Amino acid sequence: MNDTLLELIEGDITTLDVDAIVNPSSPKLKPLGEVAEAIIKSGGKPIRDECKRIGGTETGTAVMTGAGKLEVQQVIHAVGPKMGEGDEDRKLASAVRSSLALADRNGLKSLAIPAISIWENGFPVDRCARILLTEVHRYLQGGTKLERVIVCLHNDETYQTFRRELRRGFR
Repeated sequence: MNDTLLELIEGDITTLDVDAIVNPSSPKLKPLGEVAEAIIKSGGKPIRDECKRIGGTETGTAVMTGAGKLEVQQVIHAVGPKMGEGDEDRKLASAVRSSLALADRNGLKSLAIPAISIWENGFPVDRCARILLTEVHRYLQGGTKLERVIVCLHNDETYQTFRRELRRGFR
């Protein structure tokens, strides 16, 4: 897209060769789910300490910390919505845009983002795929310094859902 490569992969986000990864987080910057637990476990105490120092952020926003022991430069903690809290689609779209913008503003060239708000927050995977992919597409069309964005899904079912949505095109 324009000058940015968009990739969709199934894998472990903590092992990717990117400048930053997005961590699905709670408003108090606590990890939410399997992917977030893996990020915090791999990054270690420095990430936890920095999250405690920051304290939290609103649903639909993102904050950035160092990466601790991870091979990436930064971790972006995105707070997606819980189903039933209201205005979930807008809040998820905002969390995705906030993550991309934060990476861009800080001069990062590559970013990996997982499915945000599924499983623990109850967001339907197909709806997440449509919103996340649409927001990434919109952001990349607006001009960015990001050279590569990877949407990294941690299981085949989620990957296949995102793949189907990507094939449908952007709305």
